[in-house]
Amino acid sequence: QVQLVESGGGLVQAGGSLTLSCAASGTISSIYAMGWFRQAPGKQRELVAAIFSGGSTNYADSVKGRFTISRENAKNTVTLQMNSLKSEDTAIYYCMCNASPCSWCNKRDYWGQGTQVTVSA
Repeated sequence: QVQLVESGGGLVQAGGSLTLSCAASGTISSIYAMGWFRQAPGKQRELVAAIFSGGSTNYADSVKGRFTISRENAKNTVTLQMNSLKSEDTAIYYCMCNASPCSWCNKRDYWGQGTQVTVSA
């Protein structure tokens, strides 16, 4: 199985910055994508940013130009640098990893437990 451990959430003023990190561990054969989702109170979970094995990235329109996702393949880690934070960025942020635990296993999504990001106006 794959375990994800997130760090870096917290409270920040609007306009500030935060960095979220996530490390994948356990039995991992291949990681196809890693990313961050978020869920605000009363809203559905949404994609924030993802990075794929080839290095391509995908961002939600609401964070383009403000957030940057990066990945260190050798350490199975993904980082989300969040700048110019807004109150609407307040949410629980979840790390996601699409991986297969063995070479003959189907890939699936794994999730972290979430980390709270609160942006005060």
